[in-house]
Amino acid sequence: MQEALDEIYRLYAADVYRFALRLCRNETLAEDILQDTMLKAVQQIDRFEGRCSLKTWLCTIARNEYLNHCKRAENQNLPLEPACIPDAGACIEEKITDAMLSREIHRILHTLDEPYKEIFTLRVFAELKFDDIGGLFGKSSNWARVTFFRAKEKIIRRMEEEELL
Repeated sequence: MQEALDEIYRLYAADVYRFALRLCRNETLAEDILQDTMLKAVQQIDRFEGRCSLKTWLCTIARNEYLNHCKRAENQNLPLEPACIPDAGACIEEKITDAMLSREIHRILHTLDEPYKEIFTLRVFAELKFDDIGGLFGKSSNWARVTFFRAKEKIIRRMEEEELL
């Protein structure tokens, strides 16, 4: 049994770590998510039904661990992202405009219903492929593409309504 678990870790740890890093953009947190994911997978290996690949199942656990972290951080009013250090070479006006626009997109994103919000987040922030996103939801890559497109349309329409574009 231990050999099988070691093999799972050896085969999938790097992929799960990269996935977690894309979600949280913080190396330390990604390592914590990886460890929590592997621990939970070991504890719940009997729940793996084989309806998806083992990698997809592990990434689903990692995504849930990340969402749990966000909920805990939000409940404790902790910052979710590391502080950004401005690049001295870039134009400050552009940075302010980009930061304000990003904040507005993020605000609008959080008003979207599921699964639009999560699909958009996984595609844009986690930089996942549509195949992987579809797999996380037990759907096709085409479903993920269409849902992402609709989420993007909703955000653009809302930004136009609020005269942000």
